[in-house]
Amino acid sequence: MSDRLETDLVIVGAGPTGLFATYYAGFRGIRVAVVDSLPELGGQITAMYPEKQILDVAGFPSVKGRDLVEGLVEQANSAEPTYLLDRAAMQLEIREDGLSLTLADDTVVDAKALLITAGIGTFHPRPLPAGEGWVGRGVEFFVPSFAPYAGKDVVIVGGGDSAFDWALHLEPLAASVTLVHRRDAFRAHERTVAQVRASRVRLVTNAEVVELRGTTTVEEAELKVDGETQVIAAQAVVAALGFVADLGPLQTWGLETSRRHVVVDQAMRTNQPRVFAAGDITDYPGKVRLVAVGFGEAATAINNLAPVIDPGAHVFPGHSSEG
Repeated sequence: MSDRLETDLVIVGAGPTGLFATYYAGFRGIRVAVVDSLPELGGQITAMYPEKQILDVAGFPSVKGRDLVEGLVEQANSAEPTYLLDRAAMQLEIREDGLSLTLADDTVVDAKALLITAGIGTFHPRPLPAGEGWVGRGVEFFVPSFAPYAGKDVVIVGGGDSAFDWALHLEPLAASVTLVHRRDAFRAHERTVAQVRASRVRLVTNAEVVELRGTTTVEEAELKVDGETQVIAAQAVVAALGFVADLGPLQTWGLETSRRHVVVDQAMRTNQPRVFAAGDITDYPGKVRLVAVGFGEAATAINNLAPVIDPGAHVFPGHSSEG
């Protein structure tokens, strides 16, 4: 027999947006259950970027990912939520008076409303063609800890924010850092690119990694640069080529989607009754995918779903500050 839990609101996604939404729901007097397929709170930040410095959170010129998550968890715990971790949300049934969410372990959560804050669904790293067979033997897709790279020759492949962030953070620890990108133009933030250019990181553009060599682990990388071959030392290779998003079971919930995102209106409502969304998973005209934006969307969603849970509640919560 499956377990059954009753609550006011079920939040799918325990990343920064979901954690802030949990706190804010508690602020509105809403009982919350939080579901996440990962075993720990913090979403992608905990899983992939705990050491990364985050620069777009109000009040923090720079905050390490793990420190941000720690603060968000402490804040969310004030709502006394029920955490249902290490289990995916699978099936959704919407009724006139509420909804039921079935999890991968057959737990059923009955609630009045659902808020989806699940990042951009399930991520599958884009493969590095030359890295086939080397994953776990020197090739990785993200850097949860910097310590293993100390004293090594590191090759980072990619031109986005993650590639440049990791290059910047590994530069003081590694013997050398080479960042390889297939074009001269980068997708990373201009400020970070400028910092990397000013560091001892070697930038190699119009290039690709064509072969990795070694015995039990990677020892060197062959690059093709402007048609010419170069061989460099490499005991570690980070394939920061981005991820392919997959909405997974959410695709069966009847949600309107756009480019693997869930479409919402200005109140963070989806096309399904009682279902709202906030954070990176949402899409609407002018959408900007930043942590700071996710926090604002979470508050907007909670305030607009409050009357769905309690018809006597108001959208405007009153001011949260004293005085």
